[in-house]
Amino acid sequence: MTARQSDFTPIIDLLREKGTGPVRVQRPVYGDLMPPCNNACPAGENVQAWLDLAQAGHYRRAWEAILADNPFPAVHGRVCYHPCETHCSRGQLDSAVSIHAVERFLGDLAAAEGWPPPAAGAASGKRVLVVGGGPSGLSAAYHLARRGHAVEIREAGPLPGGMLHFGIPAYRLPRADLMTEIHRIEAMGVKITLNHKVDDLLAEQAEGRFDAVFVAIGAQIGKRIDIPARDAGRVIDAISLLHEVETGDAPRLGRRVIVYGGGDTAIDAARTARRLGAAEALIVYRRDGAHLRAQPVDAADALDEGIKFKWLSTIKDIGEGEITVEEMRLDADGRPEPTGQTETLAADSVVLALGQQTDSTFLRKVAGLVFGPDGMVAIDAAMMTGRPGVFAGGDMALGDRTVTAAVGHGKKAARNVDAWLRGLSPPTGVRHPVVAFDQLHLPIYADAPLSVQGQLSVEARLAQGFTEITSGLSQDEALHEAKRCLSCGNCFECDQCYAACPEAAIVKLGPGKRYRFDFDRCTGCGVCFEQCPCHAIEMTPEPAIAAPEQRS
Repeated sequence: MTARQSDFTPIIDLLREKGTGPVRVQRPVYGDLMPPCNNACPAGENVQAWLDLAQAGHYRRAWEAILADNPFPAVHGRVCYHPCETHCSRGQLDSAVSIHAVERFLGDLAAAEGWPPPAAGAASGKRVLVVGGGPSGLSAAYHLARRGHAVEIREAGPLPGGMLHFGIPAYRLPRADLMTEIHRIEAMGVKITLNHKVDDLLAEQAEGRFDAVFVAIGAQIGKRIDIPARDAGRVIDAISLLHEVETGDAPRLGRRVIVYGGGDTAIDAARTARRLGAAEALIVYRRDGAHLRAQPVDAADALDEGIKFKWLSTIKDIGEGEITVEEMRLDADGRPEPTGQTETLAADSVVLALGQQTDSTFLRKVAGLVFGPDGMVAIDAAMMTGRPGVFAGGDMALGDRTVTAAVGHGKKAARNVDAWLRGLSPPTGVRHPVVAFDQLHLPIYADAPLSVQGQLSVEARLAQGFTEITSGLSQDEALHEAKRCLSCGNCFECDQCYAACPEAAIVKLGPGKRYRFDFDRCTGCGVCFEQCPCHAIEMTPEPAIAAPEQRS
């Protein structure tokens, strides 16, 4: 008898549906996706990679993996607002991994063990001037040194660190921990010249024979607004307050302090006022609590410390020992508008925390530069200004004014400066698609409690002034926390696919080398895909199946 093609149609349809047997309609492929934590990190850290090393107990290698992107793990573990955790998939399972706490543990361990910094790259023969010793300038200098360039930072202030030193109170960032990580950058050969204000950029570039310049002077001037002040001596901007506290010249604020603003600096100013002896600290904000710009965790700490908030209010007049505020209301679009209703509040001093701007006046004499609002400098996609070889970044050219964003900007600037010095095109990268929580297969996971960092009591915080209020994790706690990572989108060799394959079609390649598929055995059933907890396997279509040849 002669077999007709139609005789095989039911079998072929069944094979197409089930994906098993001699005809494979799909095949598994290992691949990597972008973890949501990595994707959210403004510093561009490979968070998942160093968590993987930490959970294996390879702490030094984990620390070195952080340093590939960020020279400040101990600092960031304390002051970063960790958007990586906001996007952590584990947060939809039980609670997000405390990534910042593990990063702090690694940074503190490196300091305790005296781990040396990475070696500078082979000398390129190029010299780079960095103007500004804040987080962006320090980051750029660090990454440029790793690329072999000779770097000098010129900083107008008496200490390096910029807003890390003069804008973030010591109860959040102890100065010894900050200086340890800055000294590590100096140990790589970066020269930091303090108390050196650059007034003529091009003259300094020519005199120092610098091949390129990166300007990162930050935004360290507090904004002022037109408020009638009959007692101007009792008005201070928050940036000046925090700076004077750091230099030992803290002003006398009195018992009743009012802080005007709703951002992170306003919270820091109010908490600082309490530590300087103020019995009452009140934050006046023109919007409501739902629109507070400060981080919720810091606002909660402020409430714990007795700081009060007066929502939907704006200051209209500052008198002797009092201020006048006007009640606001939100319109249909959520914008505040005046009501005409006023109230008088007692105040010994008023701290203005209304944002910052950049003092970029010294750059006005550089031809080709374009300036935006608040003294910001316009840059192109490669972070170069309108003058070739002069780059800018950090708070003076960036919308998101956070430490982590500034450090990421410094790293990006270093890549672009390096490419320009070598006559190469600006670097571009290909990003993997971000893996979503609903793409994971998590039946093997049980709840694992979060490792919680300890805090000083409210009484101890105020009694001890600027002593750090949050403690780090122990080694056991940090190890536990690192192991809570789900490794979203990337194989971590859990052997789930290897154990589940009914055809023994998965070959183990050894520790750290993952697996490969033996497609002579694989039937395309998809069990490996279904059992992979982190979505490191995709099922892809096979070429069209040819019908069996007619035979007699």
